[in-house]
Amino acid sequence: MFTDTVKILIRAGDGGNGAVSFHREKYVSAGGPDGGDGGKGGDVVFRADDNLSTLIDFRFKKKFAAENGQNGGANRKTGKSAPDIVIRVPRGTLIKDNRTNRLIADISRDEPVTVAKGGKGGRGNARFAAPTRQAPRFSKPGFPGESLDVTLELKLLADVGLTGFPNVGKSSLISAVSAAKPQIADYRFTTLSPVLGVVKSGENSFVMADIPGLIEGASEGAGLGHAFLKHIERCRLIVHVVDVSGSEGRDPRDDFEKINLELSRFSEELAGRKQIVAANKADIASEEQIAEFKAFMEGENLPLFVISAATARGTDSLVKHIARELSALPPLRYYEPEPPTPEELEKINEGKRAFSVENPEEGYFAVNARWLAPLISAANMDDYESLQYLQRVLRSSGIIDALEKAGVKENDTVAIFDFEFTYLR
Repeated sequence: MFTDTVKILIRAGDGGNGAVSFHREKYVSAGGPDGGDGGKGGDVVFRADDNLSTLIDFRFKKKFAAENGQNGGANRKTGKSAPDIVIRVPRGTLIKDNRTNRLIADISRDEPVTVAKGGKGGRGNARFAAPTRQAPRFSKPGFPGESLDVTLELKLLADVGLTGFPNVGKSSLISAVSAAKPQIADYRFTTLSPVLGVVKSGENSFVMADIPGLIEGASEGAGLGHAFLKHIERCRLIVHVVDVSGSEGRDPRDDFEKINLELSRFSEELAGRKQIVAANKADIASEEQIAEFKAFMEGENLPLFVISAATARGTDSLVKHIARELSALPPLRYYEPEPPTPEELEKINEGKRAFSVENPEEGYFAVNARWLAPLISAANMDDYESLQYLQRVLRSSGIIDALEKAGVKENDTVAIFDFEFTYLR
């Protein structure tokens, strides 16, 4: 089964927490703070793999998470940073953010791309030592890693795309000029997935893609063409294959116009792509049919090659012409990542410190904030400076203001996860 679109969840690792520790050594009294920093969480990295041609594996595994960084230790030992998780995808895979449909990355080049960054490690208490604070009993938790719901969309990397109605001989053509061996039969929609073949012309070579047959209305979802039109978007050159013999009672001129109409409806840019016409099945066409189609193509001002994929007639001339055309065309299209808009950045930043306040009963308030969990777990409730730091975070994040707006009064109970305290003004 050919799969070219999937949705997955990726999550980078959280940074390790900083340590609270004091130096302990025989004959050394009042050892200073020596808690080390936490390690960095693992990144989520995508890399192109030419051994893959479909996204089928991602239909069975939807979640990918990197490891968290290790916590810091005594003697200023920094926690070990977690390894990156490398996700291998077919070359030509686009990664889009599900929330905004923004393009994050195009995995078409050899360089790996980091899509979700791991959180930085928290600082140990040794970092907070100062002349006025010689024994800090608190540390900072690690930062959370990035988490994204993304869509993987494969757009094949091919120099040449074969288009045309079903049964016009596209599969036969790619089989005749390359080592690709697609299924060939005399019924419609024999080809159910794109087929890539490497074509050699002298010292040059290029990649040709046999795209499943289009039909009228494909751009609106009819037939199989709608699902595969996107795979032609990267192609530098289009070879439009028509059945010049009209073997199935079709009119090659009418077919040519309908296919181009579907291309233009799907994408004006695609419709303007350079095009070569291959009049196939010339071995069973009459001289009148060939002459009539040649006259029609003169008015279209497009290069025409009369071929027979079944007997290899004219295919060598067609391949040589394609190679010459490609040498003058720009390289394969690469989609540049789209930076987040100011509005998206604002939402992302808000999400990093999002919270809600509930008042389920009189005198009791509950604060829900995922990002506060590591801070609460690392706080030393017996240390005044640690509590002061926690209070500053609650104030700067707007949680205290939200509690007061919700009607909190002196001596009311406020709960943040398992930590409860009495509210005092």
